[in-house]
Amino acid sequence: MNILVLCTGNSCRSQMAEGYLKHFAKDNATIYSAGVETHGVNPRAIAIMKEDRIDISGHTSNNLDEYLDIEFDYILTVCDNAKERCPFFPGKAERLHFNFFDPSKVDGTEEELHAAFAKTRNQIKEYCNNFVTTNVITKVS
Repeated sequence: MNILVLCTGNSCRSQMAEGYLKHFAKDNATIYSAGVETHGVNPRAIAIMKEDRIDISGHTSNNLDEYLDIEFDYILTVCDNAKERCPFFPGKAERLHFNFFDPSKVDGTEEELHAAFAKTRNQIKEYCNNFVTTNVITKVS
């Protein structure tokens, strides 16, 4: 099973989702993440995931053009911009969308930034856990 997570810059929300999907799906799915642009992996996303013992420090920021030849079972868009700009992917991919808040847009104190990243991380964690339970584990069992 191939799953693609799309965001605008493949720097924060899609990186967190990739980390959690890999964690929850284990060997039951191959997880990719990409952006309609590439902005590099956000250091705050790496740090907030590390607090939950998920290491995304080795992830790279990839452009969705790199994956046009892969047949996906699911394409998950995690921001409205990516949903609007996502190209047609051939095949049977089911598209799911959830617009997660972008913590990288927060301008505030360290505490406010940390809280914004933690809030988004926790929402993505819950979403990914539910997604894997509903769409991955039940289909490979």
